[in-house]
Amino acid sequence: MELSKSITHKNGRQRKPAVPRLDMSEREPRLSDLEVDGDEEALLRSSDRDSGSPKVRNGIQGELGNVALLLFLYVLQGIPLGLAGSIPLIMQSKNVSYKDQAYFSFVFWPFSLKLLWAPLVDSVYLQQFGRRKSWLVPTQYLLGLFMLYLSFTVDAMLQTDGQRGPDVIMLTAVFFLLAFLAATQDIAVDGWALTMLSKENVGYASTCNSVGQTAGYFLGNVLFLALESPDFCNKYLRFEPKDQGIVTLADFLFFWGIVFMVSTTLVAILKKENGRHQRIKKKPREEIQGVMETYKQLFSIVKMPTVFTFCILLLTAKIGFSAADAVTGLKLVEAGVPKEQLALLAVPMVPLQILLPVVISKYTAGPRPLDIFYKAFPFRLLIGLEYALLVWWTPSVRHEEGFPVYYYAVVMLSYAGHQVALYSMYVACMAFHAKVSDPIIGGTYMTLLNTVTNLGGNWPSTLALWLVDPLTLKECQGATGQTCSSLEEAGLCVREGGTCITTLDGYYVESMVCVVIGLCWWIFFGKKMMRLQEENPSAWHCRVTK
Repeated sequence: MELSKSITHKNGRQRKPAVPRLDMSEREPRLSDLEVDGDEEALLRSSDRDSGSPKVRNGIQGELGNVALLLFLYVLQGIPLGLAGSIPLIMQSKNVSYKDQAYFSFVFWPFSLKLLWAPLVDSVYLQQFGRRKSWLVPTQYLLGLFMLYLSFTVDAMLQTDGQRGPDVIMLTAVFFLLAFLAATQDIAVDGWALTMLSKENVGYASTCNSVGQTAGYFLGNVLFLALESPDFCNKYLRFEPKDQGIVTLADFLFFWGIVFMVSTTLVAILKKENGRHQRIKKKPREEIQGVMETYKQLFSIVKMPTVFTFCILLLTAKIGFSAADAVTGLKLVEAGVPKEQLALLAVPMVPLQILLPVVISKYTAGPRPLDIFYKAFPFRLLIGLEYALLVWWTPSVRHEEGFPVYYYAVVMLSYAGHQVALYSMYVACMAFHAKVSDPIIGGTYMTLLNTVTNLGGNWPSTLALWLVDPLTLKECQGATGQTCSSLEEAGLCVREGGTCITTLDGYYVESMVCVVIGLCWWIFFGKKMMRLQEENPSAWHCRVTK
């Protein structure tokens, strides 16, 4: 869902996770929001100037403690994201509606919207406590408290009895807050990384980000789903079968809630900001950009004609992939594929996801990176159709003991093909962002473009989930005069001795419509995006001084 595991540019850091969400779509690029070069260079210049002597290069050995702390903080960040990615699979096994899944999909929006409050995190803080710790400590305490609260209430939220299903609204609200807090923690940690590590080692921050959050997402998603599954535990980890897995969701939340509380307390007490400058009489002063100035910069960027056109194209480019990306994983679970097996299929993809950015970047390094985006577009549309065929084929190969090995091999090959097309488009888009971003305000520029890119994937996915049920046709067989057009009517049909039979699955309708829309976009707007590469560089530069 999601690698060298990162693609690094001068004015922004992007990454893709190794572990996919259930929707098989790309995750948000990782950014050091609005403070990428400026703070770092100001700090380093000030540090060298204040010391009055050349900087001693001690290598990474002298900062292993700081690297380990950064890595741990990013692992913590990935835990709630992984858990949020596992909840839709759990809900799907409880037969919730796709409208409910659409509600829950808003949980994945905060990381795409953090640009809206990143300037506040950068500019508002308690100087005595520390610029980054002022946000990191309370944010992680709240994450821990929310996890502890959920450990006592999540079972009731997910419980189904009679006609009442899981409390999707409450689940969405709580996990949205978790994702919001994780995104805020990410802003603080990204900024702290620039001052925690020395100049020659600051590049390790991107590695810590990529490896740490991927590991955290793996723990909260793949490992949790495997240990929570009775079938997986009975088959691979136990000698005597039991009715539940080794770990329950409540246990997992309680454990990590305690870890958050304890580790945050230790960081608050023991870790000082700018510790590597304590030997210097005058500590370096971080450059702080005013909140209103940042928002003015964002507005000045968006209103430029070329940027505005590019943003509209980014917001609409992924409509054609929304059914395949957002619904396919849920449909496979609905067809009987164990959710833990579906999550574990991501593990063999890690080597491919590490290799793909390296290979693709060789073809996007030139003056026309979007050519790769344009060429990969129709292949990704075709893979969407192949996903629909895979869902249609799945029930026919299921048997009492599960699914044969060759079925999982086909799923893995399908996902591998999807990753090739996805990464081709992703790397090309990121390369173009780096190419056109105004170097004067590069961090802000890159963050804005990547925020728009992420939103271009979020809103079509939510809409695709929302429309599955209205496009699905069902009829009640065995009960005269009954219908199945709503959950209440379906329940009445069952009570009258009938059975609701799906005559037309809305997923297949969506798949076809999305491919048609995608082809139209590729034909009529794809070339327009290509022509943006021919614009003069001055068309992308705004007259704003930092």
